[in-house]
Amino acid sequence: MPAKPHILLVDDEPATQFGFCRYLTKAGYNIRAVSTLAEAREAVFSNPFDAILLDLKLPDGNGLDWVEELRRSFPSIAVVIITGHGDIPSAVEAVRRGADEFLTKPVNMTDLEVFLQKGLQLQTLRKGHSIGRRLAKKEQPPFLGESAVVKRMMDLAANATGNESPVILRGETGTGKSILARWIHEHSARSTTQFVDMNCSSLGGELLASELFGHVRGAFTTAVEDKQGLLEVADGGTLFLDEIGDMDVAVQAQFLKVIEEKRYRKVGEVKVCRSEFRLICATNHDLEEAGRQGKFRQDLYFRINVFPIQVPALREMREDIPGLVQHLLRSLVSHDVAVSPEVMQLLTTYSWPGNIRELKNVLERAIMLAGGKPLIPAHFFGLTRAGGAENGTTNSLSIVGAELRQIRAALERFDGNTSKAAEALGISRATLYRRLKTML
Repeated sequence: MPAKPHILLVDDEPATQFGFCRYLTKAGYNIRAVSTLAEAREAVFSNPFDAILLDLKLPDGNGLDWVEELRRSFPSIAVVIITGHGDIPSAVEAVRRGADEFLTKPVNMTDLEVFLQKGLQLQTLRKGHSIGRRLAKKEQPPFLGESAVVKRMMDLAANATGNESPVILRGETGTGKSILARWIHEHSARSTTQFVDMNCSSLGGELLASELFGHVRGAFTTAVEDKQGLLEVADGGTLFLDEIGDMDVAVQAQFLKVIEEKRYRKVGEVKVCRSEFRLICATNHDLEEAGRQGKFRQDLYFRINVFPIQVPALREMREDIPGLVQHLLRSLVSHDVAVSPEVMQLLTTYSWPGNIRELKNVLERAIMLAGGKPLIPAHFFGLTRAGGAENGTTNSLSIVGAELRQIRAALERFDGNTSKAAEALGISRATLYRRLKTML
């Protein structure tokens, strides 16, 4: 473990902040505490952290909603959800979205430190695994599917590659909109130029404007040097704005002018700059309804809604799931992984509310549990064939049963060795004992 790892604590309770900071500082960690999601987002984009301790209930939102974004931007970082409102369905949801652990208050500090040490070791392994995959194998072309609904989507995407009009990709979170945006870029006349992407929900206000337009030194309190904006980087290439529906309203007005004139000013500068970029946007919101509610400018909506493409949810393309599973498995490991017919049946009947992103997270966790052996139903967490999965709800008893089967499978695999079973499950041994006590 590196000396003095950097930990970010996101919790708005002063007593919790004080207790965590005092204990972890004495234990040899550099810890920074913030109270809101906005402060946390600013912190992780400004400083490197090895682990994040994240409360669920925060003044400006639910910490759980930030987990997926963290996993996309910082795939190797250890993420621990800490909350006073914990239950098994929330634990399932946290793991489904990419968290490494779920702990409830009051947290046993010794248990937390054990997990942090393990999480930091996993972080190192993740970084090495990612580098090894990049060196050992060529990047695979994306598998987008072969079903009728996907073919309709790809016909539109192919049409979009032949023109320069703005494209907006509509679809639920996790459906692969960013992959399709890159595919359009790579098959367009701009394929040899840069593809620049930004998630509009990750930053707000001044920080979003700075990231998009750039700034000059002294433009605001933390602007200690000049910064190049993404508009400048995207000049001649493609600019992809993910979750544009979450763009700050004040920035929307500025960006509308940029689309119309291809001109902009850096924050704090009067000089006019120019950028000849091709725009692709994505959203999981109903922008027409957001416009009626005053949350999204209607004139901006009309300007970006030139060539809309609907990206289907995974449940709408079930016949593509076997192909997606094999494609994702090849991207996760360098060797072939056997998938039993029972597992494939389970995967094709589950409703996948988190879409392709959830499927990838579930497969990655199952691979860790399998330890090189064929994937079987016991390696999967919280997936049910019951009708409740189809309508977006989760049966708590089914979840308890699935988790218990998973724990039992790990214990059997390691001949009752709780330390090895807990490590394979991605939890501390103390947490393993607590979950067994709760469920039995």
